[in-house]
Amino acid sequence: MGAEPASPLVVTDLTVGGMTCAACVRRVEKKLGKLEGVTATVNLATGRARVGHPEDILPEDLVTAVEQAGYEASLPESPAPEAHGGTAGDDEGSGAAARQEHERLLVTALLAVPVLALSMAPSLQFRNWQWLCLVLAAPVAVWSAWPFHVRAVRGLRHSAATMDTLVSLGVVASFSWSAYALFLGGAGDPGMRMPFSPLPSASDGAAHVYLEAAVGVPLFVLAGRFLEARARRGTGDALRSLAELAAKEVSVRDEHGERSLPIGQLRVGQVFVVRPGERVATDGRVVEGNSAVDLSLVTGESEPLAVGPGSALVGGAVNADGLLLVRATATGADTQLARITRLVLGAQAGKARAQRLADAVAGVFVPVVLAVAVTVLGFWLGAGADPQAAITACVAVLVVACPCALGLATPTALMAATGRGAQLGVLVSGPQTLEALQHVDTVVLDKTGTLTSGHMTVARVTAAPGGPGRDVVLRLAGAVEQGSEHPLGRAITSYARRTGGGEPLPAVRDFAATAGQGVRGRVDGRAVEVLVPDGELPAALAEARAAAESAAHTAVVVRVDGVAEALIEVGDVVRPGSYRAVDRLRRLGIRPVLATGDREAPARAVADALGIDEVHARCTPEDKAALVRRLQEEGGRIAVVGDGVNDAAALAGADLGIAMGSGTDVAIGAADLTLVRGDIEALGDAVRLARRTLATIRANLVWAFGYNVVTVPLAMVGLLGPMVAAAAMSASSVLVVGNSLRLRAWRPSPVPARGRRQGRAGDR
Repeated sequence: MGAEPASPLVVTDLTVGGMTCAACVRRVEKKLGKLEGVTATVNLATGRARVGHPEDILPEDLVTAVEQAGYEASLPESPAPEAHGGTAGDDEGSGAAARQEHERLLVTALLAVPVLALSMAPSLQFRNWQWLCLVLAAPVAVWSAWPFHVRAVRGLRHSAATMDTLVSLGVVASFSWSAYALFLGGAGDPGMRMPFSPLPSASDGAAHVYLEAAVGVPLFVLAGRFLEARARRGTGDALRSLAELAAKEVSVRDEHGERSLPIGQLRVGQVFVVRPGERVATDGRVVEGNSAVDLSLVTGESEPLAVGPGSALVGGAVNADGLLLVRATATGADTQLARITRLVLGAQAGKARAQRLADAVAGVFVPVVLAVAVTVLGFWLGAGADPQAAITACVAVLVVACPCALGLATPTALMAATGRGAQLGVLVSGPQTLEALQHVDTVVLDKTGTLTSGHMTVARVTAAPGGPGRDVVLRLAGAVEQGSEHPLGRAITSYARRTGGGEPLPAVRDFAATAGQGVRGRVDGRAVEVLVPDGELPAALAEARAAAESAAHTAVVVRVDGVAEALIEVGDVVRPGSYRAVDRLRRLGIRPVLATGDREAPARAVADALGIDEVHARCTPEDKAALVRRLQEEGGRIAVVGDGVNDAAALAGADLGIAMGSGTDVAIGAADLTLVRGDIEALGDAVRLARRTLATIRANLVWAFGYNVVTVPLAMVGLLGPMVAAAAMSASSVLVVGNSLRLRAWRPSPVPARGRRQGRAGDR
């Protein structure tokens, strides 16, 4: 492959047709890599190539290079694949090809089964049965195996040998020998009977026919390909689910009324309608209406989210009940759904280090197999063996040795894992991310917006004994704070509304705000003050005030008619999932470290609540990056989790950068992994999914290599017949894909009992 140029590369995706094994992948990559400054990663499972190239190399040049290697190539017809995961034309083309392959398999089975039955069951053999088999086998050897023959010849024209070369030679050799035996070798005698053995046998004086191998090889290979293709389509189900979330039409409302438009005509700033049960057409912000939306298919968040005026919405979410008017904030390729789809596609285009080794082996594997087959033929003939036994061993070597499973080991597992991760709200940038995540031993966590909610929230309400009670006092405080624009006041009002059962708060009269002290007013005829506490408080409230100070929360006292009736703590509270997330990380053997730009007191309070021992407060962006370097110098494998611009340098410098999906674009752009739903609890799931995926890839590669290590020697010494070899070769690919498919059903483990803790201390 070409050297990495210093200038930024343009990334182009190509659809590559005609690839059948890892040797094909290696050849396409090498051909593209011969262009100056070009790097390419080709995925056998998806049939796509992701190519980085200088601007002076046109995409058409890339297509030409692939075609010169003997394969088909095309460019995406529109930006639709990036926005929605594929075009209708792609789906129709793949569907037509699948139907054609299905029809070919059915015809092959109808012709091959009688040949197999007659060849394998001597009791069924009648006079001239072998000639009937020849008539049935001829279309299989020619028409059914025609794709293998065409690709083999095309490869030879380009001095390349692939799996198709092996299959084509095996079919031609088996059929040619059988035709020779029938016409010239005495096997055409009307009364000829032929015993069947799965192993090559010595000659009994008459030439045997191997028509069962001539039809069995195409039948089993085509059947294996068909099952493999179905399984590979299964690994891409998550990506297709993302594509199906994209709306096709949208109802726009403006001064001209309401009308339906194709989604491609929707523009940023336009207001569209989302009725109950409909999907949100694109990213936007609610301008009117209240409802709950289901984000499970987009971010993996299982709980419906309540939304109202000002709430942000993600395209693809499902509106549960109310009617919403939404102003579009992004369309097309700029939406979150499109970014998720691009990340999944990009991740599936990558390769693990082990797969690159497998591809390198596959690049020389087929020529070596051809040399071995010729050597086996020569050795058997030189040793005085019967010619048909020598040819049988040669054909078995050709058929059984297929690098197809090597090429599928990583991409099928990666497709299943990235798709499953997207369903769980975890997006990885590629296999390198999974490899890094598997070995992480230390996680540096930001506080605000990562472990905490990132905005002011009521953490606790403590009511004085003998007073009107918590709910009444909270309702009065929320009412008087309606006139305040202070974040603390907005937090109290919002909390009072949420806990008030949906009842509107009473109006406030004679409102007054005193800077640095608080607010006062009359609510329901009572004088209500929400002030910074100064002076003595009742014992219960004084105790609550001390607890608030230790937790670095802001405390305000609520006075009703001059009497202190409650103390409200407001602060940036710890997310409920943070407790479970930190506990799970420890169980996975990962050390949590807290690094924040906040003050020492709130940082220590959060760390103590979560059980984090190492805390770094008042960290600048440079301090965070330096902390990462120091931990790396100490031998740690460091991951950084953050959501802000100040985290970008540390994210980029870590072994693995993890961004919260609710964070800034700068943080997400610098990260290797994104937690889409903005929940740190998903990090533990990501670590376990990475470990399971890498284990699956290793198992696939062990099987792919081990299969050839065992079966090729058996075929060389005559212990494996061509038909059994064809079945074994097809089964190897299907088993690899089937093993990868298990990742689609992977589920995060339930949270241990002692890991379940409350997100905040609760109300007294």
